[in-house]
Amino acid sequence: MNITTFHDVVEWTRALHEHLAQCLKHCASQHEEERAKWLLGYLSDHEAALETVVAGFEKQADPKALNTWLYDYQSYAPIKPHKTCTEPYAKMSFDEICQEIFDLHEQVIGFYRYLEGRTEIPETRALIGELLKLEEHEAMRLVHQTNRSRDL
Repeated sequence: MNITTFHDVVEWTRALHEHLAQCLKHCASQHEEERAKWLLGYLSDHEAALETVVAGFEKQADPKALNTWLYDYQSYAPIKPHKTCTEPYAKMSFDEICQEIFDLHEQVIGFYRYLEGRTEIPETRALIGELLKLEEHEAMRLVHQTNRSRDL
């Protein structure tokens, strides 16, 4: 995807969560370990819900913010949505799946922090700030939920 505006950033994020949800769901049906199968299903549902929330940003965000051009994007290399399925989640352990998903979310958070630090227009700073808060909150929630499931 060619990212040239903040609308593209929102769409990229939505597509990333959509792709990851589909990949995790597919791998859940193929995993042999019951706990990992549950984790993949849970993560798939979580990513699908995130996709819906991020899609709401496209509808509710200030058009001025969405249509603002990104000039510094080329110097940052965010994750590509297709990278998320290069690891065979169906063959990974519970802990490996968790680590992969946590790392992915940390990369998204890092990308938003990068953009937030280079955004000069208040509307775009607010948009990226909201997306950053969402991703940070959801990453914390994932860590908390997966740690709780380890205890079971």
